[in-house]
Amino acid sequence: MKQPEIDYRAVFQALPGAVALLTPQLFFADVNKEWLRVVNRSRERVIGHYMPDDYADTPNHPNAAVARNIGESLHRVARTGRAETMELQRFDPTDTGVRPRTAEARFWSITNIPVPDADGQVAMLLHRVADVTELIQARAVALSLQEAMLPAPRAIGHHPVAVRYRPAVRALEVGGDWYDLVDLPGDRLGVAVGDVVGHGLSAATVMGQLRSALSAASRSCGGPARALEILELYADSVVGAENTTVASALIDWETHHITYSSAGHPPPALLRSDGNVEFLDRATDPPLGARLDRGPWVQATVPFTEGAFLVLYTDGLVERRNEDIDAGLSRLAGSLTRHRGTRAEAEDLADALLADLLPSAGLSDDTALVIVPL
Repeated sequence: MKQPEIDYRAVFQALPGAVALLTPQLFFADVNKEWLRVVNRSRERVIGHYMPDDYADTPNHPNAAVARNIGESLHRVARTGRAETMELQRFDPTDTGVRPRTAEARFWSITNIPVPDADGQVAMLLHRVADVTELIQARAVALSLQEAMLPAPRAIGHHPVAVRYRPAVRALEVGGDWYDLVDLPGDRLGVAVGDVVGHGLSAATVMGQLRSALSAASRSCGGPARALEILELYADSVVGAENTTVASALIDWETHHITYSSAGHPPPALLRSDGNVEFLDRATDPPLGARLDRGPWVQATVPFTEGAFLVLYTDGLVERRNEDIDAGLSRLAGSLTRHRGTRAEAEDLADALLADLLPSAGLSDDTALVIVPL
């Protein structure tokens, strides 16, 4: 069969995204039709244009910093030969020289890719721009919904509890992490954290349903295991709830015991008063909907002494790509031990953990954290 001749120029022009080809010196060599539409320029005004000239006459324009960021990224790609996806860039709506005037700021996702020649040297730079404004707006709505459904930080009885929620900054959609605090009779506190699979409005909605169901079950049944059993029955009727992970604990200050149960969730950490850390991992079942045997959930009980802290969290605090979970748990234990001697308050300890454990480049997954001083 004869191979068809491919018109790569026609392919380039037909690409659905806005794509430009630049020389390593950042002069435009070619652009496709979508690029011209996005930047609102004629082809004659673009080809041969030196990209860093954008905003050269208006260095204080809000978009001038964006232009510098793009130029720096392209220079790095030309120098290193490695592709680079930039952090999301915001373009101010007052600009009329680069794109049409709009009523709101636009957010662009930008990828710069080296194109090598036959000798492996960077001959051209492929510059791709995607308008992700609608995704950002959807993320904002989902985040607002999620925050509205999470309980506000407050003291539970006589016990001040520190809570933190940090949304992912490197993903376009918010996740389904949650926490819950339930004040129970007899100087007892129910505390839970959970993580719904998926992102966006659907995950936030499922999160709200499951959090409310577990909160009600924790108030009306005999402990964390029974509460998770009821939650699983409810989750069977909720689309998107499958494989949700949850850790639930009941703290009793009268007996000085913690009773806990987990549905496939990272284990709570008990920071004892002597600085030792114990992970509560003796009562773990699979995530919701993943159990083959739908019998009673397992639960375990552990004693505590005054001056200890119970720490519940979601996987964004400890899990990293291409790394075993044990490495993240070890980091958590080390951070708790280091800060136990100098920080006696739950709020300070929460801030210290986030500073130690969250990546400086930004989260790729949401993180919820609850610290209860015992």
